[in-house]
Amino acid sequence: MATSKSSIATINPATGETLKTYEPLSDEALEEKIGRAADAFRSYRLTSPQERVGWLRAAADALEADTDAVAELMVTEMGKTLAAAKAEAGKCVTALRYYAEHGPAMLEPKLADAGAVGAEQAFLVHQPIGVVLAIMPWNFPLWQAMRFAAPALMAGNVGLLKHASNVPQTALYMEELFRKAGFPADVFQTLLIGSSTIERVLRDDRVAAATLTGSAPAGQSVASIAGDALKKTVLELGGSDPYIVMPSADLDRAAEVAVTARCQNNGQSCIAAKRFFVHADVAEEFTRLFAEKMGALVVGDPMEDGTQVGPLATESGREDVERYVQDAVDKGATVVVGGTRPDRAGWYYAPTLLTGITPEMDLYDEEVFGPVAALWTVDTLEEAIDIANSHPYGLGANLWSEDEQERSTFIRDVQSGMAFVNGMVTSYPELPFGGVKQSGYGRELTDLGMYEFMNAKTVWIGPRGSEQAQGDTASASE
Repeated sequence: MATSKSSIATINPATGETLKTYEPLSDEALEEKIGRAADAFRSYRLTSPQERVGWLRAAADALEADTDAVAELMVTEMGKTLAAAKAEAGKCVTALRYYAEHGPAMLEPKLADAGAVGAEQAFLVHQPIGVVLAIMPWNFPLWQAMRFAAPALMAGNVGLLKHASNVPQTALYMEELFRKAGFPADVFQTLLIGSSTIERVLRDDRVAAATLTGSAPAGQSVASIAGDALKKTVLELGGSDPYIVMPSADLDRAAEVAVTARCQNNGQSCIAAKRFFVHADVAEEFTRLFAEKMGALVVGDPMEDGTQVGPLATESGREDVERYVQDAVDKGATVVVGGTRPDRAGWYYAPTLLTGITPEMDLYDEEVFGPVAALWTVDTLEEAIDIANSHPYGLGANLWSEDEQERSTFIRDVQSGMAFVNGMVTSYPELPFGGVKQSGYGRELTDLGMYEFMNAKTVWIGPRGSEQAQGDTASASE
């Protein structure tokens, strides 16, 4: 299906105004870009780790200098607050410098026990696999692309970025950033294409693998295509993170962090806490504190100082949030605070807290991508974990407790890729990031994120001359 010109566009969520549109790449232009990426890999893989370190540091410096401009660009394209956008740019600078500092050590050969395998030398080397397609979402338009790009480029891979169609200027900035930093031509390119073109790129023999951050249906589609082509994928999909509060918790602090955990990025984060499970002994007090703090949030123009919650990124996204809330209310949920759209231009929705959640409601087992919190009252930690684990997603999880046994039980039993105690789930270059179940597979960040798109090659070097005995003594079996 052809992609219309207006489907790749910057539309300001605070006003609904279309600011800039882009023509999707023609078939010929796309073919040329893939070819240039493949050509670039042949030489880029031979560059030294220290050369890549220099380029990553230059990219970090350039992004740091561009922070104000690129932050305003992100606000204009997807509506996050200016403060949040600046913090996102800063986080990307940190990631670039992290891989510049630690990348060379990650790429050092890993020695094995040569004597145990009858070798003079035995070790493991990680080598880049080639051109990797990155399919990225709009909610953290710089960070989610960067957490792929920084380790991939440090590894010696080449990137093709297919970004969300509502953040084209941020996507183009990424390509320009690495060009300005001095990376060889075409090692990181942005593809302005529609989703219907992804299969063609992924099936191209010159593309080695793909990473996707997005919805579960998108992940299923990409995984199916890649599986058919026998190509590696890493998927970071949806999340509906549980946030469990036990009686020993500091309730005021837990409620304060709960508001941030739910409403960060205007509520549009896969790792946002979305389901709140509060022990009956403290449920009344926690609910009061939570509602009070949610209701006090300042909703407004994301460019203005003091704004804490801006608009949702798309009009359809707000419609989805409204549908979930209305469905819950129709089936018996109580709106403690919020539940309305502010009377102003743009795609705003008030921070909302719902109680009385039941399995019949759509939001019970689906992800609400907006500032809406659903709260359950539970009698035990085990009950909270059981309900949390009944959800198809398993990205992150939060527990607030001072009890060591409760912490151990939570860490052991909650089904998630990440477990945070007395703090909200977030991402750091120093910690692996990813989920289980329908939240995807594979890991980003740290050395694990780098190795996902590298060939872990075993190297065995036998003894010299007459000392060689492997052929006489080794087992004939594999």
